[in-house]
Amino acid sequence: MKDQAAQAHHPVQTKEMLARARDARHREASRVTIIGAVIDFLLGVAKLLAGYFAHSQALIADGIHSLSDLLTDGIVLFASRQSSHGPDAEHPYGHGRFETIATVGLAVALVLVAAGIAYDAARRMFEQDVVSEPGVLALVVALSSIAGKEWIYHYTMRAAKRHRSEMLRANAWHSRTDAFSSVIVVIGIAGAMAGFTYLDAIAAIGVALIIAHIGWSLGWNALKELADTAVDERQRGLLRESIMGVDGVKDLHMLRTRHAGGQVLVDVHIIINPHISISEGHHISEVVSHRLLKEFEDVTDVTVHIDPEDDEEEAVSLSLPMRGEMLKRIRRQLEGHTEAGRIERFTLHYLAGKVGVELLMPFDDASQPDSCRDIERQFREALAADPLIESLRVYWY
Repeated sequence: MKDQAAQAHHPVQTKEMLARARDARHREASRVTIIGAVIDFLLGVAKLLAGYFAHSQALIADGIHSLSDLLTDGIVLFASRQSSHGPDAEHPYGHGRFETIATVGLAVALVLVAAGIAYDAARRMFEQDVVSEPGVLALVVALSSIAGKEWIYHYTMRAAKRHRSEMLRANAWHSRTDAFSSVIVVIGIAGAMAGFTYLDAIAAIGVALIIAHIGWSLGWNALKELADTAVDERQRGLLRESIMGVDGVKDLHMLRTRHAGGQVLVDVHIIINPHISISEGHHISEVVSHRLLKEFEDVTDVTVHIDPEDDEEEAVSLSLPMRGEMLKRIRRQLEGHTEAGRIERFTLHYLAGKVGVELLMPFDDASQPDSCRDIERQFREALAADPLIESLRVYWY
C-alpha cells in the first residue's frame, strides 16, 4: 500500500519539480541578463563620452553598439518570463519555444552586427578622412570595455550551460561581439597612433566573419528546433536502451523526440504482451515514463502508447468490427446452445487482422471435465465459420 501511495503521488511531484526547475531557470536567466544590461548601459555611456572627448568615431560607434545590446537583453527577459510558464490550454507542451524564437532573433541580431562591422570597416578602408587620431583616453575605455564584456560573456555562458539554454548562449555571444568590436577599436586606435591606418579595418572584417558564423550556427540550430528536429542518434540510442530495460516491454517503435527550449519531449510506442490486463499495460507505460523523466534531466514530457503488436507500417485490425457488433455476431452464432446463457464475460483480442475470443464461465457441481471440453468444442465449431474469429478459449472458475 505504501508503494502504491508513492506511485499515486508521483505525477504531482513531477509537475512540482518541473515547475521549480522552470522558476529557477527564469530567475537565473533574469539575474544574469539584468546584470549584463546594467554593465551594457554603463559601458555604452562611457564609450560615448570618451569617444566624444577623444575624437574617436570608432569608439562612439562602439558605444552605440553597447547600448543596442539593451534591446536584446529586453528580448531575453521577455522570452525567459514567457518560457517559465507551465503547460496550459493554448500551449499543452509548455512555453519553451519562446526561448527558441528569441534565439532566432538574437542570431539575426548577431548577423546584422557582423554586417555592420564589415560595412564600417570597408568604408574606413576607402575613405581616408574617416580615420581619426584618438588619444589614450579612448584606448583605456576600449580596453575596459573588452574586460567588462568578456566577463559578461563567461558569466552568462555558465548559466546557459547549467540550464541548457540556447537563448542565454546566444545572448552571451552577443555580449562577446561587443568585446570583439572593442578589440577592433583598440587595434584601430593603436594602428592610427602607429601610422597603420588600415589595420583596424582588416581586423574588423575578420571579426565580422567570426560573429556571422556564430550567429548562423545559433540561428540554424534554433530553426531546426522549430522544425521539430529529433535529438541526435546517440541520445535516441540511450532512450531506447532505457525503455527496453523496463520489465514487460517486448519492443518499441515510433520513438519520436523534439526540443522545446532546453527541454526534450518524447513520444514512443511500446509493444507488450497482448494478453495482459489493461491496468498492467498502463502500469508498464507509467514505469517507462517515470524512468525516462528520472534518468534524462532534459526530458520533461513523455507520452507512451501501448501496442499489442507492431502496427508501425499498417494497422491491420482497424477494419474489424467494434466490440458491440462483434458480440452480436458471436451471440448469433451461439444461438441454440443452452450453455451460451451461462457465459459471464467476453474478452476480445484484436491481433493480426483477426479476433481472438475468450469466454469466462462458472464451474458448478454438475460440471465435469468431459462436459466442459464438450461445451468448448461445440462453441468452437459454431464460431469456426466466422472468417473474423481466429481462436476461442473457454475459462472455467
